[in-house]
Amino acid sequence: MLDGLDLTTLVPGPQRRTAHELVRDTLRRAIVSGLLAGGTHLGQAEIASRLAVSTTPVREALRDLAADGLIRIDPHRGAVVHDLDHDDLREIYEIRSALEPLAIRRAARHITADELATAGDLLDRMDQETDPAAWAELNWAFHAVLGRASRSPRLFSLVTSAQGSTARYVGESLKTHPERLAEATAEHRALVGALAGHDADTSAKLVTVHLQHTLTLLLDT
Repeated sequence: MLDGLDLTTLVPGPQRRTAHELVRDTLRRAIVSGLLAGGTHLGQAEIASRLAVSTTPVREALRDLAADGLIRIDPHRGAVVHDLDHDDLREIYEIRSALEPLAIRRAARHITADELATAGDLLDRMDQETDPAAWAELNWAFHAVLGRASRSPRLFSLVTSAQGSTARYVGESLKTHPERLAEATAEHRALVGALAGHDADTSAKLVTVHLQHTLTLLLDT
């Protein structure tokens, strides 16, 4: 259950959204920021009531979040926020370490000037951000830009699912280790520099190091 969490305070900015997008983006913010604990049951009726929408957009949003790896659909409990132990985290990061260098190599070949500019804008915002929850959201958006630049929808889907299943833990770890905000942003900036030079080898190495640093932080949290 959502207990005392007020979802209305997490509704993203004023830009136009369908009811489906509003629910999806609000729940994503709550999960990525670590505000929704692992194992939390996401009841459709309760979410619909709190966000003043019908259950149809809630159902659609939960399907999207499951596809992104942020939640799992339990046959008995319905939608549940991922709950992982250290062994799970190690396994997922092993998977990410296999998939993401491949994706970033493809991105180094295909990324456009507009995508590099979008990634740079996100990094500028991350540089100024001191709230771990808000930084974690920007981090999600940043990785999505690079993932789409791979021009491989199937690979992007696999990478996003693996990233999503650990997103909550990243958000929580940043609250415990706020110094990681600047470190991770610097690693991201180096990666964008390598991508701007279409340097696939350096980009892949930087992603691997970044993942290793993040896993070490998660296991220490």
